[in-house]
This record gives sequence, C-alpha cells and structure tokens, in this order.
Amino acid sequence: MSDIPFAVLPSGTSTPTLGLGTWKMGENARMAGQEIESLKHGLDLGMTLIDTAEMYGEGGAEIITGKAIEGRRDDVFLVSKVYPYNASYQGVIDACERSLKRLKTDRLDLYLLHWRGEYDLGETVAGFEELRKSGKIREWGVSNFDVEDMEELMEVQGGPNCAANQVLYNLARRGIEYDLLPWCQERGIPIMAYSPIEQGRILRNTELIRIAKAYQATPAQLALAFVLKSRNMVAIPKSSDPHRVEENAGAIGLEISREDWAALDAAFPAPYRKKSLEML
Repeated sequence: MSDIPFAVLPSGTSTPTLGLGTWKMGENARMAGQEIESLKHGLDLGMTLIDTAEMYGEGGAEIITGKAIEGRRDDVFLVSKVYPYNASYQGVIDACERSLKRLKTDRLDLYLLHWRGEYDLGETVAGFEELRKSGKIREWGVSNFDVEDMEELMEVQGGPNCAANQVLYNLARRGIEYDLLPWCQERGIPIMAYSPIEQGRILRNTELIRIAKAYQATPAQLALAFVLKSRNMVAIPKSSDPHRVEENAGAIGLEISREDWAALDAAFPAPYRKKSLEML
C-alpha cells in the first residue's frame, strides 16, 4: 500500500486525504467491539483522520471513537460536528464540551457545523472562535454548505477562518464540480467528501467494475481513487469491517489512464449546470 498523501488546511495544518467515517456507528452495542477494531486497524494503516459527530448514534459514535483512539490521541486528526440546533454561541461551547467528554480528549482538531440551522452564522462562528482561543479546538469548519452559504460565511467576522467544508461527493454526486469545488480550491479550503462510495450503491455499475478489474482493483477502490484525484480533497468512507477498511486503503496509489478516466466520466457524467447541493 502506498503512503497516504496529505491535504493542507488554510492554516498550513495537514491531514491525511483518506480517513475514517463513523456515521451509523455506536448504534448497536453488539457491533461496538468490531467498530472499535475497524477504526484501530484504519489508524494502523495510516488513515489517521477520524470523522464523527454528536448526531451519530446520539453520541454513541463519539464514544466508540474515544475507545479506538485511547492511548494514541496525538497520532489522530480528530473531527466532530455540532447539531445546528446547538449552534448558538453558548450552545456550540457546551456541545463541544459534551463531545470532548464522550471522546475522552481535551481537544478536537476540527469542529464542524453539521448543516445550517436557525442561528445566525456570526453567533456560531463566535462560539467556534472562543473554543479555538481556549484550545478546545484547533480549527473549525462547516458541512453541507453550498457556494452561497460559503460566501455569506466569508462576510461574517472570523468567517474567513473556516478550515474545511464537508459535503456529499462521489461518482454519482458530482454537482460540486460545477462551482463549489473550484470555489473552495481557489481559497485553499479542503473539501471533505462524505459517502464517497455512495454507501455502496454505485459499486454494481458495469463500467466501474470493468475498469477496476483492469487494474486488479475493486470497484470501491476505483470509486475512492476518483474522489481523491481532486486537489486538496479528503475522503471519509465508513466501514465496520476491518477487511473493508484495508480494501479502502488500497485506493491510494492507483494509477488510472486518461482513457479509463474518460470512460468513467462517460458512465458518471460531470454536471453541465448548477445543481442544488445534495445531502444524505
């Protein structure tokens, strides 16, 4: 397996381009042991970014993550997210404290607003900035923000400190390529792609299977390689199976020909006009 390259945040902080998602973890006590082992295995393979959220399993995924990183916190780039209805100035601070307790750590590397809600962005950013000053978080960012949302955020005091935007992106959901992806790339703001293999739904595509076979790769590896070929992109596939985690790591280093990328483009066409930001 090739070494995992790094994406760079506007501050200069680097993070692996391939990390570990935790959506739907922490929901079934019988799966807890396997989920923890999957995360640990991913860390061993160099996928040292873990993405979680207070929403996932209503804190359950953060508890699983905390157990997985025990004894190796300094080796992990830890990301969590705050519910929109907790995104008032004080609400952000209180929610972060609860997340830190579940994760059994004193800091987050990146803290995201999960999606836009009723609170003014200026209030949310002020809460993030207070957490940053106190050392509870190193960086903050957003999730599910389209271009118009990002432009509004940039006008807020402290808004240009936004370090990342986490959105839905994969072969079947390429809408961000029209405007949001270049907008973020021009400003050095990494995109974090959630559901980068569309929760497995795209893996039966015949063209994806054909091209993957030509490189002795799996369809999931090729789908991940597609996402990761974009500049300053981070993919966070979730898997509770250590073997699948290892398969995902094999996406790194795949060298795909221009002709085969073109064939994949034809099977999963790029957008030719503005599309509303998709969410799962």
